[in-house]
Amino acid sequence: MNQLLKGLKTVEPVPTRRQALGIGATLAGGVLLIGCSPQNIGKIMSVGAPHDFGAFGPFIKIAADGTVTVVSKHIEFGQGNHAGLAAIAAEEMDADWDKVKVEQSPANASVYANTSFGMQGTGGSSAISNSWMQLRNAGAAARAMFVQAAATTWSVPAGEVSVKDGVVSHAAGGKQAHFGELLDAAAKVAPPQKPALKDPKAFTLIGTDRVRRKDSAAKASGTARFTQDVHLPNMLTAMVAHAPKFGAKVASFDATATKKVPGVVDVFQIPTGVAVVAKTTYAARQGRDALVVTWDETKAEKRSSDQLRSEWTTLATKPLPTGASLKWYPFETRGDVAQAASSPAAVEVSYDFPFLAHAAMEPMNCVAIVDGHHAKLIHGSQIPTLDQLNTAKIVGALPGSVEIETLFAGGSFGRRANFQSDYVAECVHIAKQVGKGRPVKLVWTREDDMAAGYYRPMVHHAVRVSVDKDGYPATWRHRVVVQSLSKGSPLGDHGLDPSAVEGAKDSPYLKATPVVDGQAIHPDAGVPVLWWRSVGATHNAFVMEHTIDQLAKAAGKDPVDYRRALYAKAGADRHLAVLNLAAAKAGWGSPAPAGWTRGVAVHESFGSVVAQVAEVKLENGEPRVGRVVTAIDCGTAISPDQIAAQMEGGTCYGLSAALFGQITLKDGAVQERNFDAYRVLRHNETPTVETYIVPSGAAPSGVGEPGTPVIAPAVANALLAMGRPATTGLPFVKA
Repeated sequence: MNQLLKGLKTVEPVPTRRQALGIGATLAGGVLLIGCSPQNIGKIMSVGAPHDFGAFGPFIKIAADGTVTVVSKHIEFGQGNHAGLAAIAAEEMDADWDKVKVEQSPANASVYANTSFGMQGTGGSSAISNSWMQLRNAGAAARAMFVQAAATTWSVPAGEVSVKDGVVSHAAGGKQAHFGELLDAAAKVAPPQKPALKDPKAFTLIGTDRVRRKDSAAKASGTARFTQDVHLPNMLTAMVAHAPKFGAKVASFDATATKKVPGVVDVFQIPTGVAVVAKTTYAARQGRDALVVTWDETKAEKRSSDQLRSEWTTLATKPLPTGASLKWYPFETRGDVAQAASSPAAVEVSYDFPFLAHAAMEPMNCVAIVDGHHAKLIHGSQIPTLDQLNTAKIVGALPGSVEIETLFAGGSFGRRANFQSDYVAECVHIAKQVGKGRPVKLVWTREDDMAAGYYRPMVHHAVRVSVDKDGYPATWRHRVVVQSLSKGSPLGDHGLDPSAVEGAKDSPYLKATPVVDGQAIHPDAGVPVLWWRSVGATHNAFVMEHTIDQLAKAAGKDPVDYRRALYAKAGADRHLAVLNLAAAKAGWGSPAPAGWTRGVAVHESFGSVVAQVAEVKLENGEPRVGRVVTAIDCGTAISPDQIAAQMEGGTCYGLSAALFGQITLKDGAVQERNFDAYRVLRHNETPTVETYIVPSGAAPSGVGEPGTPVIAPAVANALLAMGRPATTGLPFVKA
């Protein structure tokens, strides 16, 4: 995503409606606007958006009672970023944390763009990191305005004015006032362009356990507002009959029985299927069940999972036929690569990973209101700019004029962010057909979400490693076969998809290896694929870490010591620090509890490095994970409590997929449609997760995703330490 808008040049800053729609069609249709900067893209996509902000700018609002509201440009869908974002601004303001609130920003990419990829959106574990300096500056500027206001009002030097917990004071004069009392005066002060920032040593909020979630009470009491909680006057509910196979189209449909269902209002075709619109969710569901649709499967994907897996394996093991359109793309090359294929292999292994569903607890849904060229969306919008673009194309509006009210969302893991805005576009098409500004709520069932959505790609890896006299890698040949996430998107098909090899490319293990031949190939399949929590790290971490343990075993070396030696060769100090911390806290080197075996894994993703030691045993032939010791280097820790929560959640999400997760196709149709077949971790199967944070003064890095990819190889390595064979495919527990 962060590569989407690189290398762009200036275009007309205020396009007409026709020009803006053309730009939106260009971006959303899969062609880059050559030469346009991310900043200009944000301006273009925000044409028509309101720019009415208060005296303290777009990120801070202050009420007469001294309450501070921090405006978050990032959605809250369970990761807890709102508290961390608010704490950054509150720290620099010296605000009273108990009087700080969080409010979701409107959709406006020119003001609220993610600085990592130029559009407004939340992803890539970037919420805290890309807002770090932005919110520090906003908070520091607001503080400076209050200090100057107090100095002017009290006729004292600004250098003698202090702020603590939202109270501005002049000790020598015995004067003090809270933010609300100085509000009018502060609002008249010009904000400094480069406000003085605190020395991190002076932080009193950041890094403390005071930074706790602000939304817990509302979510616990049921007052937090999600899309399913939206009830508007005269609102209709819609469901869509989707094709049973990807790529199939509606040939014809018979709605006779559907229209007899009480409450059904209308039935019509949209680009992705047949919509049933009704007065209630129950009526929409009953009406859809009664619908008879004939599908044209001429261009549908009809291969089964086993067939695709076999084709992926063939690509990795046999030369491409003459004239083949596919191509291998190098991702890391060093030394004489011929040696990597000819040197005697100490480890030669292939790995297979299945398609995975995102399986967010809240299925996809959206409320849309369309009246002529005006459109409003109410839902958990992960990338508002894309939702604005795709909505504008449908209704003929300026992208910035598409209003979005972003609500809480019950998870995403990447699913709510795709270039087509698939479920959002469905809702807008339906609302446009209904017309006259009548609200329409689109509801996807769990079965819709499982069978008609996007997936983590199926992947095949083939690895061949030879070693030197001490048992360390001398040559490393690596082949990755996976669908490209960028093909057919605004990223364009430029060869290697970086997400396919993230976590393998630039690995410290490859840096420590004299000869490296790493290549990837991107075959096509009709299955729609998308980033999934931790993206390429989901499979690359497993391959790298489990291969390293096999090499350590072949060399007769302890897995932790083996890694230490490689990190020393690669200069991977952060990896070494988290490894040492996790090993020490887990008691590595001392006997594990009776019946348990330890496994270790270390991986860097989204700027953070995570090490885990998992204690594993077998129960009825299945792995059972009891204790997971986690160490993370994520730069400055804004909220240690929330970092621990994300490590716990990421670990359980990753373990759930590793143990049980797989989406299988039979003749192109998805077989797993609910949690009865797509098994997830139960409460009694959840491990105890301990989290330890490496102290750091660096800028914050990602936390939401880095805990997910490490647990699977840690478990596989524990099984290997038991004497079990190497794990060559996931899930551990086959259906």
